[in-house]
Amino acid sequence: MIVASPSTPVTLTLETPARPRSSVSPLSDPGARQRLLQQAASLNEQARVAASEGNIDASARAILQALDCERRAGGLGLQVLQLIKPRS
Repeated sequence: MIVASPSTPVTLTLETPARPRSSVSPLSDPGARQRLLQQAASLNEQARVAASEGNIDASARAILQALDCERRAGGLGLQVLQLIKPRS
C-alpha cells in the first residue's frame, strides 16, 4: 500500500510488455493466398490417397483442413464493403 501526503504527488508508470509481431501481415503478403491454395490442393491429394487406402478418418481430417485453407485464402486481400450506395 502506498501512502502519500497531500503535498507530495505520486506518479505511477505502467510499462506494457512488448508483444511479438509478425514481420509480414497476411493482408500485405501477396503470396499468402497462393500458399494457402497450394496447401489445400496438397491436403486434397492426401485425402484422396487416404480414402483409397480405406483410412476414412485421415481422409476426413485432410478434407476439413483443406476446406479451412480455402476459407482462409478467400478472406485474404482487400475487402470492399458498402462501397456502392443504393439509389434512393
